[in-house]
Amino acid sequence: MTSRRTKIRILAGAAALGSVSALVAPVAAAAGSHGEQAQGGAVGSVEQVADLTAEEVAGELRGKTDSSQVRYGVTAYRVTYRTTDSAGAPTTASQLVVLPKNGARHLSTVSWLHGTTVYRKDVASENPKSGDRLTAMLFASTGRAVSAPDYVGLGSGEGFHPYGDPRATVAASVDGLRAARTVAHRNGRDLKRQVQVSGFSQGGPATMLVGRALQQEGADRYFRLGALAPVSGPFHLSAFEAAAADDKVAKSGLYLAYFATAWNKMYGLYASPADAFRSPYDHKVEDLFDGYHTTEQIAGELPGASADLFTEDFLNKIRKPDGTLKNKLRPLDNTCDWRPNVPVQIFHGRGDQDVAFSHATHCADQLTRNGAAHRLTDVGNYDHNASVWQALPRIVRFFDESAKTG
Repeated sequence: MTSRRTKIRILAGAAALGSVSALVAPVAAAAGSHGEQAQGGAVGSVEQVADLTAEEVAGELRGKTDSSQVRYGVTAYRVTYRTTDSAGAPTTASQLVVLPKNGARHLSTVSWLHGTTVYRKDVASENPKSGDRLTAMLFASTGRAVSAPDYVGLGSGEGFHPYGDPRATVAASVDGLRAARTVAHRNGRDLKRQVQVSGFSQGGPATMLVGRALQQEGADRYFRLGALAPVSGPFHLSAFEAAAADDKVAKSGLYLAYFATAWNKMYGLYASPADAFRSPYDHKVEDLFDGYHTTEQIAGELPGASADLFTEDFLNKIRKPDGTLKNKLRPLDNTCDWRPNVPVQIFHGRGDQDVAFSHATHCADQLTRNGAAHRLTDVGNYDHNASVWQALPRIVRFFDESAKTG
């Protein structure tokens, strides 16, 4: 979740675009979950989209975050693969897979989960200037393989984006790891079983959901959880949406409108747009959140304040949810309510006006009640989008430490 700059607005210089990759034959079915190629994770297409030297990666990072950890050049691929949507139906998703040019056959694996994105092309696999693409390249330049899923309904995937839906989030992320393993195999590489999971904003609770699925639910027969590093996540979603309804969140109307339109498609929050949105916005808000309008286009058409955009009756439903809405929010208030058996470090900035620091303490408190060891790191007085740049070098060091002790 981000504000009017709705995704991580970390702009990198244009990455060098490559030609279509001539990757060859699929791996043998005997390779763990690769025997389930007709199911989640089956690769549809692979296209090389970037090929950078270590110096070029460091150059893209310079001025945005610490580039001293860059060791290797990277090659990035746009990958489409099979997964399932919020209803459990088969669909296609896309992701960015990045491999280091370090000559190593066995690679540690990172799953990077991005923040709120309204425009389907504003994702790592599609946008050369995406902060998520640059983040994936940073991790890969330290010698790791990276799976950066676009989630369902974004990138070149099918359908709409089921914003925050736990089922679709976990499916796209775990199936993305399977697809990344196939891509690595086709390049003569192998991904280690332990997965280090990190994500920003919307990707914060997604990190905890994916971690729990890997550890407790046996989401994959091969991959295992290695470490967790969520950044600036809204871990108490019902409180976040209530704050947005009261205009206590930066650009609250846009956040809440994205949430309302997406969740209405999944769960039926209102009978007609006029029940939720004031005129004249009720006639255009759903079309604006179709995945083909940019954040700037949406912000130009809608007021930033929830009080100007929504009906008071609908805002009251958000402030005090009941029924289906309350039931669907509950899992997203409790993404940290379990006991990871791996190192966990939560990152947040006290200057965040989009997602309050209290969300980080909410997560930490739930972990504490479950007896889970964890660290909570305040990255400083930085706003929402700047906080991730401050966190990234710390996450690399944290993952390095976790790999030594794991």
